[in-house]
Amino acid sequence: MPIATGMAVYFIFWWLTLFTVLPIGLRTQADEDDVTLGTVPSAPHKHRMGRVFLITTIISALIFAVFYIVNEKLGYGVNNLPVLYPRLD
Repeated sequence: MPIATGMAVYFIFWWLTLFTVLPIGLRTQADEDDVTLGTVPSAPHKHRMGRVFLITTIISALIFAVFYIVNEKLGYGVNNLPVLYPRLD
């Protein structure tokens, strides 16, 4: 796999993982009964983006490692998926 392709695949994994990790452990201002004037009650109480980025990076690195092993070392790819529709060849 070329470096640019690997980086693109990793970025896609990272981006999808970010939106999965983002709501985990989130405490809103309404949950804390401390709504700042001019903000919505569902806004986060404390910003924790550094922690979210770190967790996202670790999880996406693990997902990419599994993808790399299965794709490059074991030789499985998209063409090895079972076909669920009849071929019209």
